[in-house]
Amino acid sequence: MEAREKIVIIGGGFAGLQLARTLNNKRKKVFVLDKVNHHMFQPLFYQVACGRIEPSNISFPFRKIFQRSHNIQFRMTKVREILPEENKVITDDAEFSYDKLVIATGCKTNFFGNDKMESLTFGMKNTQEAIAIRNQVLLTFEKLIIERRRSDDGNWNIVIVGSGPTGVELAGAFAEMKEFVLPRDYPHMNFDDLNIILISASDAPLDTMSKESQEKSAEYLKDFGVNFMSGERVVDYDGEKVFLASGQEIAANNVIWAAGVTGNIISGLNEEQMMRNRYVVDRYNKVIGTENIYAIGDIAYMETPNYPQGHPQVANVAINQGKNLGKNILKNSQKDWVEYEYVDQGSMATIGKHRAVVDLPKWKFQGVFAWYFWMFLHLMLILSVRNKIAIFFNWMWSYFNKDSSLRLIILPNKKNNTEQ
Repeated sequence: MEAREKIVIIGGGFAGLQLARTLNNKRKKVFVLDKVNHHMFQPLFYQVACGRIEPSNISFPFRKIFQRSHNIQFRMTKVREILPEENKVITDDAEFSYDKLVIATGCKTNFFGNDKMESLTFGMKNTQEAIAIRNQVLLTFEKLIIERRRSDDGNWNIVIVGSGPTGVELAGAFAEMKEFVLPRDYPHMNFDDLNIILISASDAPLDTMSKESQEKSAEYLKDFGVNFMSGERVVDYDGEKVFLASGQEIAANNVIWAAGVTGNIISGLNEEQMMRNRYVVDRYNKVIGTENIYAIGDIAYMETPNYPQGHPQVANVAINQGKNLGKNILKNSQKDWVEYEYVDQGSMATIGKHRAVVDLPKWKFQGVFAWYFWMFLHLMLILSVRNKIAIFFNWMWSYFNKDSSLRLIILPNKKNNTEQ
């Protein structure tokens, strides 16, 4: 009996999960390695950070996903190194040999080498970071109601750096919290001093979207009272003040960094095989200079005639690269493999209730219909029916009540006892 080809997938994000699902119950032996035990639906992290939905609503355990699989095994472990000459992956716990290796490690928040910024601000690229933001913001108001500090110490400023979809959606969600939620939770506090500040190096929010969407999103942010600071660049942060390139300083104890991403590179490959902290791949997602190592999703840098500077680091690219590579691997001959090309299906962002912008290839629209469109599409992309129902229920509750009951402060217990 012919031995099955062994494929190791590092990372269970959109790209890695789609590849694994394409190979599910096929004549391949597949190992999925990830440092956490669940897939995360990243586009809704901002709603976890603002207490709109629970982390479990957008988290899907790998062992549940592959519960009925006959050929896919999951291992929760952190990958340390790749040994291409030996066809091995070294992790914290074991070594894994492979016939084909697929790197799908995605991205992390890019602090541009500023270690102090990384330690003092909050990123939002995983569930833990989204929960940390929720904890920090809620703890701030719990302290304020006791200490009664004035606004000049930065406790009342929520600063968001970066005006892409993540930054804009966070700003809109916090603005809604300020208007509808926090006054109910803290009826004896005046939230007029609460400032949501969105700092952008570009002149308009959502600078990768159409001019119509940029103008409309700027209008929505203004309607919500968000202070949008355009053409500004953050150069430093000391935990109490944000320092801008213009010389301006902003007092803030709550700073969320949404200004960019960088690839999760694994030790073992050469620098010549990387571009902009991503692995350079051919049109079949094979890493250049290798015979059996592939990279897909945000970590892959592929130049094509339509995208000579590489594909955008968005979920649609990751999902379709995973699907395309999976279909190619299942073919009998590499001569039949199909090159990958990204077909742009559009982009969108929401800035609060009844406010969203959508750019489709042949149609651009904003407002209430765009908001419903955004909700429907994101709900359909959620993996399980149970999670779809849970999110839909939370959204409907918030829609009619302008409130939610998910503002739990959950901090890690540093002790192994139950001392109080």
